[in-house]
Amino acid sequence: MSELKKIREEKNLTQEELAEKSGLSVRTIQRIEAGTEPKGYTLKTLASTLEIPERDILIPKILADKIEIEEPILTTKKEEIFNSSLIKIINLSSLPFAWFPIANFLPPLLIMIFTKEKSETTKQIISLQIFLSIISPIIFLIVAFLKLGSVSVMITMICLTLTNVYIILRNAYEIDKKQMLRYRLNFSII
Repeated sequence: MSELKKIREEKNLTQEELAEKSGLSVRTIQRIEAGTEPKGYTLKTLASTLEIPERDILIPKILADKIEIEEPILTTKKEEIFNSSLIKIINLSSLPFAWFPIANFLPPLLIMIFTKEKSETTKQIISLQIFLSIISPIIFLIVAFLKLGSVSVMITMICLTLTNVYIILRNAYEIDKKQMLRYRLNFSII
């Protein structure tokens, strides 16, 4: 139902009575009530005859424009299924090579590729191991170049290995309990 028809009926007027009061033709009133938008003189005449603001006659058009503009764009997000046992296996597969930083990301990467488990959590596990495989040799070389002695080099190597083991085990615990990682990067390398 058009706004003009609603207003006209609220004021207990027929199309003929409104046409007579406004000086417009009955056919013009019928067209507007059928959906034609009143403009200019016709809009002003109807508004003053009915003693309402002009915008009240045009409300459906304005609302339709607002709805069109404010219509949200729906996107479908692929829901990630959390396979905690497989993700734990991927995480723990770094343990055998925790002492050898250059290779500690290879087992989880290979498992990810063969099982096609490409969740964000898996990518974070591998990214963290890649990051550690880059940082550990750098720290080791800095200690070696400082020539602090063979004992400090050995302690550094043991600390780096134990740190990696702790990160792997703590992440496995968190995957089991909360289905998330305790240690993760703010970015993803893969």
